[in-house]
Amino acid sequence: MNIGEAAAASGISAKMIRHYEAIGLLRAGRGANGYRVYGARDVAVLRFIRHARDLGFPLEDVRRLLALWQDRARASAEVKRLALAHVAALESKAESLRSMAASLGHLALHCHGDARPDCPILDDLARKE
Repeated sequence: MNIGEAAAASGISAKMIRHYEAIGLLRAGRGANGYRVYGARDVAVLRFIRHARDLGFPLEDVRRLLALWQDRARASAEVKRLALAHVAALESKAESLRSMAASLGHLALHCHGDARPDCPILDDLARKE
């Protein structure tokens, strides 16, 4: 199948497929005409990448997970370690986002939101550390 068909089958845009090839996550074959040719295995790899990215794994972790997935002699302990490290990173990011939302909510609560030019939101953004 061509790149458009692989994109439709995997849910990944052709542009991202080219990117994944450029960074070595995927190696597509070439037809006699020089165009990329994808098979069922390539689509499975693309779907794997898409699912891992949907879960927020960074590309380097996707690379490691992909290598582990393709290694039938792997130990699941390494996969679990990567997953738990990612869970910790997600929880840390979620806490950071909650903190940012609370800070901005506090500022918005103290902004009159009327015709006056005074605005604690802008004042806070402009403050010097």
